[in-house]
Amino acid sequence: MADQSQSGVRLAPGVASITNVNWPGLRALYVKEVRRFFKVQLQTIWAPAITTMLFLVIFTVALGGSGRTVLGHPFADFIAPGLIVMGMLQNAFANSSFSLLVGKIQGTIVDYLMPPLSNGELLAALAGASVTRAILVGFAVWLAMLLWPGVHVTPRHFWAIAWFGILGALFLAFMGVMTSIWAEKFDHAAAVTNFVVAPLSLLSGTFYSVEALSPLFRAISHANPFFYIISGFRYGFLGESDSPVLLGAAIVVAINLVMGSACYALLRSGWKIKA
Repeated sequence: MADQSQSGVRLAPGVASITNVNWPGLRALYVKEVRRFFKVQLQTIWAPAITTMLFLVIFTVALGGSGRTVLGHPFADFIAPGLIVMGMLQNAFANSSFSLLVGKIQGTIVDYLMPPLSNGELLAALAGASVTRAILVGFAVWLAMLLWPGVHVTPRHFWAIAWFGILGALFLAFMGVMTSIWAEKFDHAAAVTNFVVAPLSLLSGTFYSVEALSPLFRAISHANPFFYIISGFRYGFLGESDSPVLLGAAIVVAINLVMGSACYALLRSGWKIKA
C-alpha cells in the first residue's frame, strides 16, 4: 500500500487527481444536456419557431400591410431579426432554468454535484447546451422567414449576428442558471419567465423603434439589456440600429462577465443546491 501511494496509483483523500480542465467530463455533461432537449425537439425547437412565425404573420398583417416602414425598411423586414433573437433568448433561458431545478425537485441533483467537475465546468456545460438550443431555434426561425414571401432576412454583417446572438443567448443562459439555483418549484421559474424575461424582451424594441418613444420611455428602454442585444442583432441584417453597435457589444460583454461571475459564486457557495 505504501509503495502504491508513493507511485501515485492511489491518492490520499482530498488530493485532486484532475488538475486541469476535465474535458471528457465537460463534454459528457454538455452532450447529456443537448440530448435531453433534442429528444423532445418538436417542443423545444420547432414549436418556438412556429410561435415566432405567428408573431411575424400577425404583426405584418395588422401593421405592415399598408407599406409602413421603420428605419427606412419595410415593417416585416424590421421586426424579423428581433423576432429571431427574441426566440433565441427565451429558449436559452428556458433550457438552463430547467436543468438544476428538475434535479432539485426530483432528487437527482447529485448527478450534477458528484461527478469530478469544477463549478466552472458545470456552468460551462449548462450554459453551452442552452446556447446550442438557442442557435438551433434561431436557425429554424431564420429558415422559415427566409422562405416566407415578403420578408427579407439576408445577413449583412455576420459578426454582429454571431456576437449578439451568441452572447445574448449566453446572458439568458446565465440568468436561467441563477433562476434554477434560486427556485424551489416550477412556479418560481415560470414567474421569472412571465414577469422578467417576457416583458423585457417584448418591451425592448422588437416591434418598434425606440426613437419613436418619448424621452422618458426611451431612457427606460436604454436601461434594458435586451434592447442592446436586439438592436445589435438587427444591425447584422439591416445595417441599421437604434443604438451604437460597438457600445451595445461592449455592454453585452460586461453583462455576461457580471452574470457569469455571479453564477459561479452561487455554484461555489452551494446555496440551495448543497445540504
